[in-house]
Amino acid sequence: MLNKPKDTVTTARDPEGRRTVIDIVKNACPQRLYPVGRLDRNTTGLLLLTNDGELAKKLTHPSFEAKKIYHVFLDKKLTPEDLETIASGVELEDGTIKPDAINYVDPKDLKQAGIEIHSGRNRVVRRIFEHLGYKVEKLDRVYYAGLTKKNLPRGKWRLLSDREVMYLKAGLSK
Repeated sequence: MLNKPKDTVTTARDPEGRRTVIDIVKNACPQRLYPVGRLDRNTTGLLLLTNDGELAKKLTHPSFEAKKIYHVFLDKKLTPEDLETIASGVELEDGTIKPDAINYVDPKDLKQAGIEIHSGRNRVVRRIFEHLGYKVEKLDRVYYAGLTKKNLPRGKWRLLSDREVMYLKAGLSK
């Protein structure tokens, strides 16, 4: 589990020479690790890496419906009307997206929202808000498939416990 920092690409190698998530975890284990899914270069937060190809494939397959929660920081206040529009579903160029949940993180700061989705579509959280005229200034994934990044500082990683691995694998037997 990595709390991915900004300006890091979610790939094993980058032809442009940018820092990758693999660079950060290079001494984690002797096996070759692969990112589970992707986070944009400027999106921070929880990213899983594994040497178990079957687990990675299942966690990223749409049928697994891995729940993801993002903390979104916007350039302006999210209106209650737009919050409701997003909750009801937004029509994007690749189809309708309806989050599982959305709300303000803090009722006193309407520039921050929490959104829960299970879609794995490319840049979907950013595109939802951009569709309604907002600029996402910061995007942080705080939850993925039952795991949180609690107590894991940005740019740091830790091995999953046996219990966490069993939890992830048990969730695959749906």
